Amino acid sequence: MLGRVRRARHRYLAALPLLVAVSALAGCSSATEVAPPSPTGGSAENCRALHQDLPRTVDGLRRGTAEPVSDFTAIWGDPAVELRCGVPKPEVLRHGSEHYNPDTDSAEVDGVQWLFEKQDDGYRFTTVLRKVYVEVTVPGRYAPEVNVLPDLAAAVKKTIPAGV
Repeated sequence: MLGRVRRARHRYLAALPLLVAVSALAGCSSATEVAPPSPTGGSAENCRALHQDLPRTVDGLRRGTAEPVSDFTAIWGDPAVELRCGVPKPEVLRHGSEHYNPDTDSAEVDGVQWLFEKQDDGYRFTTVLRKVYVEVTVPGRYAPEVNVLPDLAAAVKKTIPAGV
């Protein structure tokens, strides 16, 4: 599964242990607040299609209910792995932004290119080279955090068209 992760055109973050397949199993017992993005037009349609195709589990974590309920968000586990569809272009990719970094790290997982950014607790992964940005935030408790991405790849490829 993670053996399909291959080096992308950007530097690969050596600190991410991509080949370790250990994860914590957890259920989702209560709703988690997730701020829904506000995509419009075709982006909103793509996000609704993604929402319908998302798996019931990612890396062994069961899908829960995000609050407020939205076709643009999804969660798994407790603490929650959070998915937000239709987010703005990541700041590190916006030319002229304070945090712009053309050499930012990314990797391809099962045909989907992901930008990854270390957070205080875990990682945030954002699709790139797709017409709609999909963001997945994974708490450090689920290290290696990348283990959720193979379970999301098929739904992203099917519903979010490639393009820039």
